[in-house]
Amino acid sequence: MWDSILAALPLLFSPAVLLAMAGGTTIGVLIGALPGLSATMGIAVLIPLTFTMQPLVALGMMAGIYNGAMYGGAIPAILLRIPGTPAGIATVFDGHPMAQKGQGLEAMKIALVSSAVGGSISALALLFLSPPLAAMALKFGPVEIFWLAIFGLAAIAVLLSDAPIKGLISACIGLVIGMVGIDSMTGNERFTFDVMELMGGIDILVLLTGLYAIPPALTLAQEALLLSRSSGSSGKRTHSGIGWRRLLPTWVRASTIGVIVGIIPGTGGNIAAMLSWNETRRVAKDKSRFGKGAPEGVAAAECANNADNAASLIPALTLGIPGSSVSAVILGGLLVHGMLPGPELFTRSAPVTYGFILAMLVTSIMLFVIGRLGARLFINVMYMPPLLLAPIIIALTTIGVYAINNSLFDVWLMLAFGVMGWGMERLGIPLAPAVLAVILGPVAESSLRRAMLIGHHQIGFLFSSTIAIVMVTLILLTILVPLVRRLLAHYRGRPSKLAMAADPQRARQHLEP
Repeated sequence: MWDSILAALPLLFSPAVLLAMAGGTTIGVLIGALPGLSATMGIAVLIPLTFTMQPLVALGMMAGIYNGAMYGGAIPAILLRIPGTPAGIATVFDGHPMAQKGQGLEAMKIALVSSAVGGSISALALLFLSPPLAAMALKFGPVEIFWLAIFGLAAIAVLLSDAPIKGLISACIGLVIGMVGIDSMTGNERFTFDVMELMGGIDILVLLTGLYAIPPALTLAQEALLLSRSSGSSGKRTHSGIGWRRLLPTWVRASTIGVIVGIIPGTGGNIAAMLSWNETRRVAKDKSRFGKGAPEGVAAAECANNADNAASLIPALTLGIPGSSVSAVILGGLLVHGMLPGPELFTRSAPVTYGFILAMLVTSIMLFVIGRLGARLFINVMYMPPLLLAPIIIALTTIGVYAINNSLFDVWLMLAFGVMGWGMERLGIPLAPAVLAVILGPVAESSLRRAMLIGHHQIGFLFSSTIAIVMVTLILLTILVPLVRRLLAHYRGRPSKLAMAADPQRARQHLEP
């Protein structure tokens, strides 16, 4: 391995490869910052343009786009409450409240450093731990992936919302939306209403853009106050000090979660970010700060979704099993350049393979430099008049959504989801559980049905592994712990019988509805 790394270094630091990595990282940041575009789309468009390039030049540019896009999604998430990529959902929770409080530039810096840290740790994991981590990924079958998806749904629906019932309602709405389309197991249509455009299901980017971009734009147009209060001071209070040292435990925790989730096929940065944000909130002393502008929330989300990047390539490179849509496209890029994924990739094409892995590390470092240069430029969005910003948001989201499938139906669907999201916000129903349910619902359903087929429809098969039992225990704790705490708080707040006898007036007040 060390010989291959030494052979890859001269190739990696050649002018052409360095230029390709820098250009790819810059393009990736811009792709991630535009709602409706994603790293998958950017790399897919790039592959045909790389036919005449040297393999490492093309792969270096792909690595830059991948890392850059994952960070770029944080830019509109923080400034406009629009997740630029699906993995940017959790960044919205604390990033946008920080921007509203005039700490937009501070949130951008935290997101940038966290992204660089997560991407670097993920690349090191890919470099040194590929074989054992790939072996661990193989232990996650349909049963384990099913319980992992249920755990994510339970954690976000119960813990994210102050009212767990509303969180569960939101999750149920998302599960119904996630069922739209053709059933992959039977081929039957579900909730399509004979509409041809719905047979392929609802694109997650259309849903994300509608739920998160349109409601604030409607609020801006209605009140013209949402951003005007903070636009004059945004970016002016960042010199008070971020306190990087206190974020170290968050980065360690988030990187670990991101790497573990990344190597499990079928998951992704959105799940890693959600789980990391939730775990960071769970261990915090003051949980009430989260969702209202906690720096640790931004750091946890961005570090985890970037720690997923290179980790998702571990099963792809070592076993030929893509762990995400981006890794599947990158596998296509490898095949285009005559590199066959699998164990032989690390022997026959060792210099190029290790050069690509190192490119994931180098572009994570480049991301820090490029992001620092662009942060103050992006923060100027907060200075725009709200009445001007609202139509710009709607115009950009319309263009981005139309570009996904060149379909006006997607645009109307986005606007419908926007109105639905606006109504959910007015009713106090959180949006995040619905979005996560759309992502995790199909994963849980398909995994459950495959598990039932393998286990001959025996329910006990769902509890047949140690990992499954651990996940079920975590799910029960997630659901029961908040209920037990509320019961304890209720009984602690009740006066004792002796006190009620001594103070009849207090007893009457307590018994009044």
